[in-house]
Amino acid sequence: MRRPVFPELTDERIVIVLIGIAVFWRAVVSFDETEAPWECCCSGISLFILGWALFGYLYSLSQKPTSWPISNTIYQGIGFSLFVLNSYVMIYYGLRWYGLLQVEVFPPLDLILRNVRYVTFVMFYCAILWSTKYLETIHEEYQFLLARSTLHERSLRASVFKVLTDDRTLLVMIGIAFLWRTVISFDYTITFWESTCQYITQLIIGWFLFGHICALAVKAREKPDLIKVTQGIALALSTINVYALVYYGLSWYSLVGLVEYFEVVFVPADCIFQDLRFFSLVIFYYTMIVLSKFLETACTDYTVPDRAKHPKLNANL
Repeated sequence: MRRPVFPELTDERIVIVLIGIAVFWRAVVSFDETEAPWECCCSGISLFILGWALFGYLYSLSQKPTSWPISNTIYQGIGFSLFVLNSYVMIYYGLRWYGLLQVEVFPPLDLILRNVRYVTFVMFYCAILWSTKYLETIHEEYQFLLARSTLHERSLRASVFKVLTDDRTLLVMIGIAFLWRTVISFDYTITFWESTCQYITQLIIGWFLFGHICALAVKAREKPDLIKVTQGIALALSTINVYALVYYGLSWYSLVGLVEYFEVVFVPADCIFQDLRFFSLVIFYYTMIVLSKFLETACTDYTVPDRAKHPKLNANL
């Protein structure tokens, strides 16, 4: 059943309809400014099904033989980023269903954050779903000829980026991020300057990475299908950047003194979930940086369409 369903869902019109349904659903949920348990359950189940079904679909495509090996690594990079967000969704709604998660930001804006989270995650899944149509094309119909990406690049920008995206550098950065969050969370309180440091760091990484992936789309101008894949991944990344932007923006209200006008009680589970959110975003950005390296390799490798699957090319010879 997998094959007939997903190719239809990758159509642009279907993707737009899915996003429209998500926006309409959250508008209905928020109409009375409360979210009933069954509404939370429906939101969680829909994200769970969409996320893990897409993850399974990408895994099945990565197992197919190909003449362009880098497409398999792109599948794996996207799949791992899906795994991170899917796990985050499971933890979040699991805590909500069992009543362990009470408050994320102060109550008047808590529902807004839930709406933004749901819509941006649906948009992320839809952007990935749309890009898989073109990734499947290059996976099946392109053959690898020459790895021009292995040639030495002498530009300073290329050298700096290579150092910053090296696996060892990334592992050190992740270790520092985990250590930083562990230290500031030791007393179950996050001060304004600590939140600001986290926000600025993730803002720089997220949007710098977005700009880099957009630049790769320009670099791949001779491969229209790869351009679509890169644009889809860039759009997916931007939705998570928007979610992080909204979350830190709303959380600042509770850190600058406005929270004193509302009765807000944070329990340890709320603080632990804030840590899990931070760790999830760090790992997600790490996977996207690695994925951008795969996309850069795909942009520089010399490939051509497989003539066995494009008979018109043979006729022109």
